[in-house]
Amino acid sequence: MALSPLQRREERYEEEKIGPSPSRTYRIHFDTGELEERRIDGKEAVCQFIRKAILTARYRFLIYDGQYGCELESLLGQDISYELLKSEIARVISEALLGDDRVKAVEKFQIVRDSDKLFVTFTVLTVEGAIEQEVTI
Repeated sequence: MALSPLQRREERYEEEKIGPSPSRTYRIHFDTGELEERRIDGKEAVCQFIRKAILTARYRFLIYDGQYGCELESLLGQDISYELLKSEIARVISEALLGDDRVKAVEKFQIVRDSDKLFVTFTVLTVEGAIEQEVTI
């Protein structure tokens, strides 16, 4: 069928729907910091991204742009109230993760203080499903 300017716009072209690109990557052994030969994909790759994005300090490493990493370090040692600290922790973790197109939302933050440590638990809603994550600060 030929294209005609008299056709409605919807009839003149067909919109291509682009699905999520594969997230295949090398597995990182976080204890040693080395890459393993085994490749991962799907939910395991998203879990690795979440952990790596939170552990990487934003603006510190030139290899990453200003959108990658987390600013948790900037909160340590600040003289702010516990309530403000909890809201800032939720904000910086959400900002670190929502830049990735596989992450839909970050929610259900629970922050518990135990002496000089903070235990942060949250849920990340991704294209691979919900992922529970815990961080110790």
